[in-house]
Amino acid sequence: MWLLSTSRAELQFFSAPEAVTGGYAILSHTWGDCKQSFEEIQALNQQCKTTGENPRDLASAKIHECCILAERHGYQWAWVDTCCIDKTSSTELSEAINSMFLWYACAEVCFGYLEDVPSDCVLEASDSAFRNARWHKGGWTLQELISPSLVIFVAQDWKTIGTKHELAQLLQQITGVGWQVLTRETHFSTASVGRRMNWASSRSTTRVEDEAYCLMGLFNVNMPTIYGEGRQAFQRLQHVIMKQSFDTSLFAWGRSLNSG
Repeated sequence: MWLLSTSRAELQFFSAPEAVTGGYAILSHTWGDCKQSFEEIQALNQQCKTTGENPRDLASAKIHECCILAERHGYQWAWVDTCCIDKTSSTELSEAINSMFLWYACAEVCFGYLEDVPSDCVLEASDSAFRNARWHKGGWTLQELISPSLVIFVAQDWKTIGTKHELAQLLQQITGVGWQVLTRETHFSTASVGRRMNWASSRSTTRVEDEAYCLMGLFNVNMPTIYGEGRQAFQRLQHVIMKQSFDTSLFAWGRSLNSG
């Protein structure tokens, strides 16, 4: 896995999460228009070797602030999906997608960045920005909510809102995921297949294939990623789940194997 040094936003490769001395922070967020790729960060790193500048100071605002926040919490390394995966390599992309649940689980801390939530938001209000945050509607952010042991939610100005544990009751109302799962009193795998599918039912992804790929970790399955296969990806996911589970709640859930 590739990680960013929090002091300089320089990329370094590690063979596995446990190879990262001191652990690492990881970012959970929703994608916007302004993002830097793996290649762009590499180019920035090379440019700054010539100019003597700190690449962190020239990185995108999200990467810059994430590195600063992680460093402030005592971590030398951080993972940001936009720039820590070489998406030009289909092999690396597939490996990353299949490993992502593990990478979030192994992180010492996950920062849930809510770019549409102000820090003075009244969280409990029925129409609060926190309740309506895009983050709660994303497909990928479901596993990013459940997998890490510590999730710290931060507002658009990167100020702390609260932790997953502190906000578990409110998060249950918003996401449908039980507070016992969020506080780790109950392991998520004890929830039926149908219930886990239901957690994802109101969420969406930009690419249709990701509706399946973002759930692999939640069901502890692996399969090749084939962008371009469309909704067949979800059918493949269901077949893989069936092969390793006798849980018939898969069929009680609202989406059948033959659905488009």
